[in-house]
Amino acid sequence: MRVIMDLCVVPMGVGVSVSAYVAACQEVLAEAGLKFSLHAYGTNIEGEWDEVMAAVRRCHERVHAMGVPRITTTIKLGTRTDRDQGMDDKVESVRRKLQRHDG
Repeated sequence: MRVIMDLCVVPMGVGVSVSAYVAACQEVLAEAGLKFSLHAYGTNIEGEWDEVMAAVRRCHERVHAMGVPRITTTIKLGTRTDRDQGMDDKVESVRRKLQRHDG
């Protein structure tokens, strides 16, 4: 089953800046061969359910290996069975609607 996930991994007890940990998770996602897109408060990920979930686990393992004792993660995800729709399709659908309102 394909899934689109919004993932936000928050290392706790490491101070204010978390960019090094975010970068580590981005590397994990790239290594997994998943399609992903970083945004200001998380990362959108697209792929097969088991592959995405395994990558989330590896993100936790990688961040813990960096010395982080505690992580809190927020996940939002969606699946569809009526058609194949990816992250780009969802964004493009909204952009088309916006163009109709601008013109």
